[in-house]
Amino acid sequence: MRLDKFLAEVGLGSRKEVKQLIKKGQISVNQQIEKSDKKQVEPEKDQIAFQGETLHYQEFYYYLLHKPAGVVSATEDSRDRTVLDLFTPADYRSDLFPVGRLDKDTEGLLLITNDGKLAHELLSPKKHVEKEYFAKVAGVMTVEDQQRFVEGILLDGEKTLPAELLIDETTADSSEVRIILHEGKFHQVKRMVKACGKEVTYLKRIRMGSLELPSELVKGNYRVVTAEEIASLKG
Repeated sequence: MRLDKFLAEVGLGSRKEVKQLIKKGQISVNQQIEKSDKKQVEPEKDQIAFQGETLHYQEFYYYLLHKPAGVVSATEDSRDRTVLDLFTPADYRSDLFPVGRLDKDTEGLLLITNDGKLAHELLSPKKHVEKEYFAKVAGVMTVEDQQRFVEGILLDGEKTLPAELLIDETTADSSEVRIILHEGKFHQVKRMVKACGKEVTYLKRIRMGSLELPSELVKGNYRVVTAEEIASLKG
């Protein structure tokens, strides 16, 4: 990796800015001042420092975000706030992106990373990674609805994979349920519930694979995903 790219990657500045730091002799490689921005370095082996302070390179970043309603699952949008707008300047990176998406009015767990390989693994239709949602429903979900979820529901001419409908609580005209999917069709939870003659009034994703939304994580906030959680996701 070129030295200027390394310095930009660790957040020392833009490529143009770090070139100036190099020219001013503020960067050392293995205790030697380096004046060439084209210098090839090995982040895992070389000791690279700025004004004597060692810089540590991290290739991949993983954040667990509690997405609030009203924010879109995108890296940029001309009209609405995006999930990346919730990041502080210190944590923001231009290569971060959300793994999958949640509807604008849906809240809950969203993984933000720059690890394209892991994102592909989690979203691949062949992997059938579980996604669990909590939903409030106008209407009473029944045992018959549960069976329909298990058998798969026809949406736009295509049957969904078997899903789980767990009924937590019902009143005379509403239900609180958890729904576990093994795929990610467009508005799938809402459409499956609608196919049963009811309507989702509130939706929150609480789990993706082995990654669970912490109860203490406030909407709009995020935290670093632990090494153990990443290892579990990669299976």
